[in-house]
Amino acid sequence: MKKLAVMVSGGGTDLQSIIDGIANGKIAGEIVLVISSKPGVYALTRAEKAGIPAKVISPRDFARQEDFFAANLAALQESGAEGIILAGYLSILSKEVVEAYAGRIINTHPALIPSFCGKGFYGNRVHQAVLDYGAKLSGATIHFVDEGADTGPIIMQEAVPVLPDDTVETLSARVLEVEHRILPESVALFCEDRLVLHGRTVHIL
Repeated sequence: MKKLAVMVSGGGTDLQSIIDGIANGKIAGEIVLVISSKPGVYALTRAEKAGIPAKVISPRDFARQEDFFAANLAALQESGAEGIILAGYLSILSKEVVEAYAGRIINTHPALIPSFCGKGFYGNRVHQAVLDYGAKLSGATIHFVDEGADTGPIIMQEAVPVLPDDTVETLSARVLEVEHRILPESVALFCEDRLVLHGRTVHIL
């Protein structure tokens, strides 16, 4: 059973999908820590209800970015986490965290990478960009994290059609449904050591 840390910045619906996956036996893991980059978000309530230790480590509380990065790394190491899940986490990770947990950090992105991703593409900005472009397909991507922005090897993807009358809200809701399915699946595979990386390709055993 792998020990997991989940990093959040908002309501925590992706976090809840992992909590539920562990509770129903589909994920052979344990969440040992939730780190939020913002105080007062509902993800912290979800952690409390599930009896999971949680910390707020906000970049606003540190005069230097280096100190914020160091606090995150220290908390992760102290928790004993073997893997990190970024579940709607909107702050950046330091090079030190990425290197310390290379091949063990999983992120979710609400589009089909390499489209509509990278610096500045997060949350509803992604869905607005999809609609503005007139794309016919969007979707969700689960990928390993490297030092780039949304550039790590892809674990899973699933397409979502963009409907003619879609708004940011309706498209976001359908993409989120997919995220809530393929993120726990990816985490389950990670916990079972069934994800093998060859170059940029992730093979599922």
